[in-house]
Amino acid sequence: MARISDTIENFIKELLNEERERQVLIQRNELADKFSCAPSQINYVLTTRFTHEKGYIIESRRGGGGCIVIRKITYDDKAERLNVINNSIGESITYGNALSILDHLKDTKSITNKEYEIIKISLNDRTLASVEDKNKLRADMLKGILAVVLS
Repeated sequence: MARISDTIENFIKELLNEERERQVLIQRNELADKFSCAPSQINYVLTTRFTHEKGYIIESRRGGGGCIVIRKITYDDKAERLNVINNSIGESITYGNALSILDHLKDTKSITNKEYEIIKISLNDRTLASVEDKNKLRADMLKGILAVVLS
């Protein structure tokens, strides 16, 4: 049986796939009622499954009952896309955050499963064990690898 977080995530992704504008407006309390869960569960799903690294923008709107806008990030060209990804990576990145970016790229079929696995293994803590600042090196490596793979 799927966890409630997975069910909520899949529901929101289905809504996004049905929308031409690649955005949906949801009311947190209504969604919590639909899934018989606490509104904090909706917040958890939004903050962990719909992050910028995973290709989403979350915007909260106040007033009129309030709502949350979830937008799927789209890119006009490869250079813009790489720039957005590099900004997400920053000067330093943890292995977990690097995986979030890679998961998004794999989900959008920007990289193959094989590329995903190769990049993942090259960035893990065991591979970078002898390095003093793993997160900085990981960021530099990920930017370089993606510049080649996504070009």
